Amino acid sequence: MTVDGWLAENRTSYDTVAESYADLLRDALADAPYDRAILNLFADLVREAGDGPVADVGCGTGRLTAYLKGLGLDAFGIDLSPGMLAAARRDHPTLRFEVGSMTDLALPDASLAGLMAWWSLIHVPDEAVPVAFAQFRRVLRPGAPLLVGFFTGDETRRKTEGYGGHPMQINVYHRPTERVAAWLREAGFTVEARMELAPPRERLTGGIVIAR
Repeated sequence: MTVDGWLAENRTSYDTVAESYADLLRDALADAPYDRAILNLFADLVREAGDGPVADVGCGTGRLTAYLKGLGLDAFGIDLSPGMLAAARRDHPTLRFEVGSMTDLALPDASLAGLMAWWSLIHVPDEAVPVAFAQFRRVLRPGAPLLVGFFTGDETRRKTEGYGGHPMQINVYHRPTERVAAWLREAGFTVEARMELAPPRERLTGGIVIAR
């Protein structure tokens, strides 16, 4: 599939489910203590490295952008889907949200104090992940932390509906934690931590990597 093809699929699918996604996941973090702990750790790492702008890339409806903001970070969101960002701006009107792609970030070099890609790489094909990681490295300050979350495994699933049964046409990529870590090292990052979160997360195992 071409770059334009998978980007278009992702955008259209999440535009379609945006309202249902917002309703279903609005309070999900309340029942996710490990997620909260990891986000709190990420916030601590940002503050230790020096405060500044923090990008939530693939922010969806902005629920985690708002959580990071509540932890005192200067957080803003970037997402491919205008529909998801419309919901984000409605639910979090004081926060900054921008339409954009992680493979072509419209941000200056070395401008971020931190970057998070929380389960947003799961729809990015293998050949585009190194492109995204190169963009992450470009926009992060030296020593700034990166937090990446994803599904583990080694397969690609085709998702044709979701979030209330709405139609979707999108690939979901499951990757070994070491593969993601290797891509990060190849992009020039130092990997500091790797961990796995056992189900339930849609009954799938999640992987976490923290790098600088």
